[in-house]
Amino acid sequence: MKHEYAFIGRSNVGKSSLINMLTANNKLAKTSSTPGKTQLINHYIVDDSWFLVDLPGYGFAKAPKNVRENLQKMINEYLTKRTNLVNVFVLLDCRLAPQKIDVSFMNALMEKGVPFSMVFTKSDKLGVVRIEDNLRIYKEKLLEIWESLPPVFITSSLNGKGRDEIVGYIQQLNSSIEM
Repeated sequence: MKHEYAFIGRSNVGKSSLINMLTANNKLAKTSSTPGKTQLINHYIVDDSWFLVDLPGYGFAKAPKNVRENLQKMINEYLTKRTNLVNVFVLLDCRLAPQKIDVSFMNALMEKGVPFSMVFTKSDKLGVVRIEDNLRIYKEKLLEIWESLPPVFITSSLNGKGRDEIVGYIQQLNSSIEM
């Protein structure tokens, strides 16, 4: 059984672009300016050793209620019952202050004991000082609730920032796990 690494975030956070950047395949995950494009759990095999799992985004309010409920149930079952799930990468837009929906989602992962990392996307849209300020605010907010932070990655699908760090982290986890 191959290890799985899931990627999830609010709609339009840049998930498909990040997946394409990580796999060096611009046509793997379909990108769209329309929120809610991903409505299935998509598995992509990476170098015969692990799966990258593209989960539907959360917080897409324009979908009908029953569609949102079904997506939420599907995501929850995957996150809590998948035995070969190693880590969930929660994508967050680095330009935004902590969003209630993101914090709630990460709190739920923590409560369920699901290992996760925080991936700040779209770093090419801000200067270094502004990114550092936004991350500091995020970390302060989360440390009000949590004792420590999970691993944090800063990425840009436009210029490839963070690719080596995330892929290296996955390789490190793969080498430390015997399944």
